[in-house]
Amino acid sequence: MGNGKRMYVTAKEAAEMLGVSTGYAYKLIRGLNEELKEKGYRTICGKVPTKYFEEKFYGLNTAM
Repeated sequence: MGNGKRMYVTAKEAAEMLGVSTGYAYKLIRGLNEELKEKGYRTICGKVPTKYFEEKFYGLNTAM
């Protein structure tokens, strides 16, 4: 992505942003990835798309 923003948020990054442990961040990402799978998207273990993460945790209007 040319705008300097990463396409995916990793568990380590999520843990830092949310102030939780890395283990809990992995649990959150697993849940988000399950939601995406139910919508028909393919997912990557330990990562979640930045737009989806921001929508779920910060209420931004960037729906997939």
